[in-house]
Amino acid sequence: MQKEIWIENRKISVNDPTFIIAEMSGNHNGDFDRAVKIMEEAKKAGADAIKVQTYTADTITLDCDDPCFQITQGTLWDGMTLHKLYETAYTPWEWQPKLQKIAKEMGLIFFSSPFDPSSVDFLEEMNVPAYKIASFEINDIPLIRKIARLGKPMIFSTGIAYLADIELALQTCREEGNEQVILLKCCSAYPTPYEDIHLRTIPHMAETFDILTGLSDHTMGPAVAGAAVALGARMVEKHMTLKRSDGGPDAAFSMEPWEFHQMVEQIRMIEKALGHVNYALSEKQLREREHSRSLFIAKDMKKGDVLTPENLRSVRPANGLHTKYYESLLGKKVNRDCKLGTPMSFSLIDYFESSPEI
Repeated sequence: MQKEIWIENRKISVNDPTFIIAEMSGNHNGDFDRAVKIMEEAKKAGADAIKVQTYTADTITLDCDDPCFQITQGTLWDGMTLHKLYETAYTPWEWQPKLQKIAKEMGLIFFSSPFDPSSVDFLEEMNVPAYKIASFEINDIPLIRKIARLGKPMIFSTGIAYLADIELALQTCREEGNEQVILLKCCSAYPTPYEDIHLRTIPHMAETFDILTGLSDHTMGPAVAGAAVALGARMVEKHMTLKRSDGGPDAAFSMEPWEFHQMVEQIRMIEKALGHVNYALSEKQLREREHSRSLFIAKDMKKGDVLTPENLRSVRPANGLHTKYYESLLGKKVNRDCKLGTPMSFSLIDYFESSPEI
């Protein structure tokens, strides 16, 4: 798989800043102006992209009350049918070209998760730059194949995927000649308990599939996203709303703008701190090194006095000889008077007499 992927003007690679996505999902609560406001706040908070979802209740499920269409898995939406939930949460298709235009004017990359072939065709008419495959669609091989043929970047959430599901999805992309794939570690629990995240999967996934990785996160707060970046995530996706108290299908596990901004700031700080493998010292460290330990005369001494643990000590600062010479110098005589605080040097002893031991 490719290790350098472009989504519009943003390069995603191990050496570039983390690509940060604000997921709007259903947090617009059916209000176009609120959707625009979420995008405005996402831009202010430092997001690189805004993502929506392209489906209708009828393109994603059936209008059926049979038990298997009831939500009963202990989620926020228990008691609803799948059809009813998606009727509530979907983003009207007629909004999406308008939102895309507004996002472009804001400097945000706009793309979506499609959920059936008709939504892919619709998004292609909009010429979106990438496609997100939601966790629950990672086993929809016909949908993945259709999108892979487009030759655009594909982002997979793995929230309900077995290893075999990931392997089959990637194999499908390769069969269609699409190597522009990013895998997101995800846990499809809303909100996600921290102990269910297993972030160490991120570097393992990168190594196993030789692929760029990231995080689709449904935990509360910024900590998990920051830790994911430290472990190699090159993309982070978090749900965003204006206020959780406003309600909505995804509000309970979405970030408010100030929290999203805090997360972005922390990610950027973590990126700076990660740096690269480096044992060299900065200018500040070199200056501070002047205060490290070295050998000093610790008492006034007369010419001919013997160096002992009482008058030769390892102390700060670093103006004297290296401490590695300490034991070799003990027992040697100084060749001149020395005051307390004199940096120890070889010139203070008889070089020829002392050199064999030093």
